[in-house]
Amino acid sequence: MSPVSLVEVAVGSNWRGGVMGPATRDLALRRVFAGAGVAWVGVVVTGVVVVVFRGFLNRRWLLISLRVGDMVNHVDRDTVLCISLAARPSNHGVRFHNWLYATLGLNFLYKAVAPVDIEQAVAGIRGLGIRGAGVSMPYKQDVIALIDELDDSAARIGAVNTIVNTDGHLVGYNTDYVAVAKLLNSYSVSKDLFVAVRGSGGMANAVVAALADYGLSGCVVARNAKTGMDLANRYGFEYSDRVPEAATMLVNVTPLGMVGADESVQAFSDVEIARAQLVFDVVAFPVRTPLIDAARRLSVPTINGGEVVALQAAEQFALYTGVVPSEEDVARAEEFAQR
Repeated sequence: MSPVSLVEVAVGSNWRGGVMGPATRDLALRRVFAGAGVAWVGVVVTGVVVVVFRGFLNRRWLLISLRVGDMVNHVDRDTVLCISLAARPSNHGVRFHNWLYATLGLNFLYKAVAPVDIEQAVAGIRGLGIRGAGVSMPYKQDVIALIDELDDSAARIGAVNTIVNTDGHLVGYNTDYVAVAKLLNSYSVSKDLFVAVRGSGGMANAVVAALADYGLSGCVVARNAKTGMDLANRYGFEYSDRVPEAATMLVNVTPLGMVGADESVQAFSDVEIARAQLVFDVVAFPVRTPLIDAARRLSVPTINGGEVVALQAAEQFALYTGVVPSEEDVARAEEFAQR
């Protein structure tokens, strides 16, 4: 969807609404209450949203209610570009970041790309002055040799999910690690819990590192004994091929429950969940996985993957822009991104 101009016209003008919007987004003239005012919204030509208003118009609320927050970024020669690098790009980051840019009035634009050549893509970040880049699998380790510096969060686990470009100097961060660490603190998770982490892939590295640094002990449960043992040994955890009865915190870092994968499979059994005091599922799409639903049914407290992805994206946003969004804005951006 190309950017859209927002035009505000006072009631009493000779503009007459009622025309339909572009086929890609239904914005036919409709009445919207926005704060203490009322507005009629329609599309005159493709790419131009017209707002006719009376009284006080809360523009931000209006954009949220119309679900066009990702469409109103103004693009010019000074627009700062941020991207994401992924083998299979999604719309989540695009919607999350662009919603915040529009809401906070920042002249930034976010675009997801699937690089043909990761080395050339990183060179492009430097050469084109792209401010920042999110990095997804399978590139989180590959980019390390291509950038100039690692933040402590990335150096700790040997993986980068965020690149920040400052005058051609590229620094790698891992905001997954930061997000999990913040969640553990915000939920005041007891350090007496014994954690069972199912999974030993790339995201598991960030999660186990954050758990260990927080002061928790536990075990890695993985079908692949080699990667499971390597991960456990790296952070002082145990390794097991099954969930121990002593586990009082369960963490899923596998694709089990994810849309497009094994979305109907529960990562832990009801018996294992019933013994636990906390269940943490890193899967974000959907937010309500079979594991989260089972934990709620059994009255076990949960942390869901939507919280992780929102926090890590908010960390990226702050690194790119220098602006720390409010918790309310982060929550609304995540709600918009999940639609």
